[in-house]
Amino acid sequence: MIYATEHIANALRAAREARGLSQRALSTKSGVPQSHISKIENGAVDLRVSSLVELARGLDLELMLVPRKGVSAVQSIVRGSALAASDTARQTLKELKRLQDSVASVTQLHPAVNELAQLQRQVWELQYFRIPRHDLKAIHSAAKAVKAFRNNPQSLNAVRDSLSQLRNLRNALAHGLGTDGENESVRPAYSLDEDGHG
Repeated sequence: MIYATEHIANALRAAREARGLSQRALSTKSGVPQSHISKIENGAVDLRVSSLVELARGLDLELMLVPRKGVSAVQSIVRGSALAASDTARQTLKELKRLQDSVASVTQLHPAVNELAQLQRQVWELQYFRIPRHDLKAIHSAAKAVKAFRNNPQSLNAVRDSLSQLRNLRNALAHGLGTDGENESVRPAYSLDEDGHG
């Protein structure tokens, strides 16, 4: 494998793994067959530009040619963006852990309340997703609802609403849909007017 191709293949694999996507999930998002993604990542096939563009889009990346003099500036921006993303991820996990602890303590006080057990499961499942910053409001809302229920067990409706919000968030993240109300356009896995990915 040529060094440049190896570098790109490694970057694609790292981006896929950082987003928690399997090759199959990336195949679904990009329209590039899973077997071809495997061959690309293992250097068993020459990487075509058309495949690279589709994979990059599936990984929420953009391809561009950068003037050589600007490469260090672009790399600095990318590193800064990666640090900000990791800070957001750490903050999200901290918020989820705090909510999980709160739900657990309230569940001990009210073990018969089924909604609390369901809420605890949703919070546990969310820790495996990359949650965008604008979706943290659902976690904060759930924390307020649990606190309100602790102070007044008659406020179960707030817990139910939060449970519904977290369930919707989890489903949207699991299916790769935006939670801002706009779904990504679905592209077919192949098209007759395109050349193959071979």
